Amino acid sequence: MYDNVCCFIGNRSLPINKIQNIIINLDQEVENCIAAGVTDFICGGALGFDQIAASMIVAKKEMGKDIRLVFVLPCKNQDRLWSKQQKILYRNLLSEADEVIYITEKYNMLCIKRRNIYMVNHSAYCICALLKEESRTSRTSKIVCYARKNGLKIINIAK
Repeated sequence: MYDNVCCFIGNRSLPINKIQNIIINLDQEVENCIAAGVTDFICGGALGFDQIAASMIVAKKEMGKDIRLVFVLPCKNQDRLWSKQQKILYRNLLSEADEVIYITEKYNMLCIKRRNIYMVNHSAYCICALLKEESRTSRTSKIVCYARKNGLKIINIAK
């Protein structure tokens, strides 16, 4: 049912010295997914990796790729604490989306976890930027572990 869907999961904060390789690897793996029949890419819209991934999908669409960008957002006011520049980039990315799904109206303690679970439950592939796979305490590690347990093909581009 979701064989043609890939979600993105990654850290909000990425080491400067790894960003170039993450972008190069992301480009290659998105191309591999498209070649494998993926048409829909789900993104959580957070700062950091999510927005890098969304920007990549927007660029691919502008290059003529027949793909969709779907934002699954934890709440309508996700950007409430962000800077003006961060909000501008976020809203520009949202304007490029083919679909936007909100988990809840306003932020609450569970909305990010519920967003992550929704993305995994609606995907067959997971491109992640998991910096420390052995760390079981990070939100990124937990959701990648959940994706693995649910049979998603995990592609870690931060290695």
